[in-house]
Amino acid sequence: MSALREALGSLPDAVFADVLESEEGYLLVLDLPGVTADSLEVSVEGGRLVIEGQRSKDVPREFRFVREDRSVFLDVELPLPPDATGQGAEGTVSRGVLELTIPKASAAPSTTIPIDEA
Repeated sequence: MSALREALGSLPDAVFADVLESEEGYLLVLDLPGVTADSLEVSVEGGRLVIEGQRSKDVPREFRFVREDRSVFLDVELPLPPDATGQGAEGTVSRGVLELTIPKASAAPSTTIPIDEA
């Protein structure tokens, strides 16, 4: 999980993130002000969590940008912990807070390996 934790440190300053872990999986909570479910795409590709989001900015007609520091686009790839799987992952976004639940890969069932005398 340290690679994911380190990657979260490289997120834009406007994005705050928490990672929580249980026996069943991980919960990733990202603050993405202005992002909605319609303007967000999340996928797992090759052991990486890919998050693409866009927020709209409504600027009154009588104003123009003098300085624009709040990013409109978010495009990040975060490494998943080795025991995480994208299968069965779920996500919700409410009031600009994205919550992703990422299950851990279930351990292979134990089995007895027969040993024959040579």
